[in-house]
Amino acid sequence: QVQLVESGGGLVQPGGSLRLSCAASGNIFSLNVMGWYRQAPGKERELVASITSAGSTKYADSVKGRFTVSRDSAKNRVYLQMNSLNPEDTALYYCNVRWTAGLLSTREYDYWGQGTQVTVSS
Repeated sequence: QVQLVESGGGLVQPGGSLRLSCAASGNIFSLNVMGWYRQAPGKERELVASITSAGSTKYADSVKGRFTVSRDSAKNRVYLQMNSLNPEDTALYYCNVRWTAGLLSTREYDYWGQGTQVTVSS
């Protein structure tokens, strides 16, 4: 019902830049949090950056100052501008949207994209 599709990944040299884009569709509550996670082989999935519908952002310490997350709520899209990339940024990047809603009872909603590969190598 809710679908997230990432794009913009690829191969880039150290120090280079990429911009990831995520297009969300379906019945998505307007008050939500959209973000990016990444997972490298043999490592746990980690939060890279997130942004609420009010514009509040969070970043992993490892990417702070290099990455910028933004969103276009009218289009249900979230972006990740990645600058000064290094080989440690190599991972599969996933888009995520989540929210809590309900009148009679609350319910958590959590959806994920299929992932887009980012490889940083010379």
